[in-house]
Amino acid sequence: MAIKPAYVKKTGTLLMERYPKAFSDDFEHNKDLVDELTNIESKGVRNRIAGYVTRKQRSPKAA
Repeated sequence: MAIKPAYVKKTGTLLMERYPKAFSDDFEHNKDLVDELTNIESKGVRNRIAGYVTRKQRSPKAA
C-alpha cells in the first residue's frame, strides 16, 4: 500500500468533517461527491481523494 500524499489526506479529511453524512463506502458515489464539492480538475487527484475517503468509510474506526 502506497503512502498517500498530504494533500489527499487533508482534502479527504476536510470533506469528511464538513459533510459527515454525505459519503459512503461506495467509490463511485464518493467520486461524484468529490467532483461536486471541490474544484479539482484532475481526474487522478479526484480519484485518489475519493479512494482515500472510501477506504476511511469502510474501516471500522471511521467516525
